[in-house]
Amino acid sequence: MPVESWRHRTVESNGIRLHLVEEGDGFPVVFCHGFPELWYSWRHQIPALAAAGLRPIALDLRGYGETDKPEALQEYDIQHLVGDLIGVLDALKLDKAVLVGHDWGSFVVWSAAVMHPERVERVVSLNVPYRGRSVVFPPTSVLKKIGNRFAYILFFQEQGRAEASFSSDLTVALRRFYDGAAADPAFLSQEEFQVYLEAFRKGGMSGPLNFYRNIDRNWETTSNLADRVVECPCLVVLADKDPVLRPEFAEGMERWLPRLRKEIVSDCGHWTQQEKPEEVNRLLLDFLSDLAG
Repeated sequence: MPVESWRHRTVESNGIRLHLVEEGDGFPVVFCHGFPELWYSWRHQIPALAAAGLRPIALDLRGYGETDKPEALQEYDIQHLVGDLIGVLDALKLDKAVLVGHDWGSFVVWSAAVMHPERVERVVSLNVPYRGRSVVFPPTSVLKKIGNRFAYILFFQEQGRAEASFSSDLTVALRRFYDGAAADPAFLSQEEFQVYLEAFRKGGMSGPLNFYRNIDRNWETTSNLADRVVECPCLVVLADKDPVLRPEFAEGMERWLPRLRKEIVSDCGHWTQQEKPEEVNRLLLDFLSDLAG
């Protein structure tokens, strides 16, 4: 299906105006992107799922793209992010949906599955495991003891510091982020990169960075969710060359995901749905085949 047929909409959700892109009229499949991405990171999945009779709905999360960007730091905690997602379902009059996430989007969909299980048909997570707590990131006090793997998260904590680093040369900073976590940086063409660059030039980086600045708050406010089991069918797609979210992190997930299917994509870095779109599409369509129209 051509890009021109995709529907761009803005809906009122959880007190903000949220931008989304959708296609098709079948069972709804809501996509949540990671950092630093946009709805556009699902550009390869939208036509594939729509052609199969599903209704892909890709969001610009709070603080990103054409969605509102509140100023208050605490308005980017996990309760707000999940509230936005459930608010989209309400705005579109959807009782239930399949939720698909990557990176930060996965944290949101896992959290929605334990906070609002009645609204979630299935969960698909790219790269991010679930280990009995919806908020995967431990508090910063723990991250400081882990080593360099999560040093960037600690760097992001101070308001203004990371913004200055990105804004000093946004082109170089974004390219370094995308290329450094990819198995092959050629996954992103110059034209595709320009879409991200223009969006972050326009919208800034504070909103996206504020996701990371709430990880301590998220940990403190979700203790009641510890060891929650996700009862719906779940697909976790791991990437063998993801430098941060290693496939071995997913070992033992069956304890909390009794209906788990786990797959590993080869020769793939962090940007799984963009680096290996055909393989991701194949896994998605197989997992959702009984829902396709």
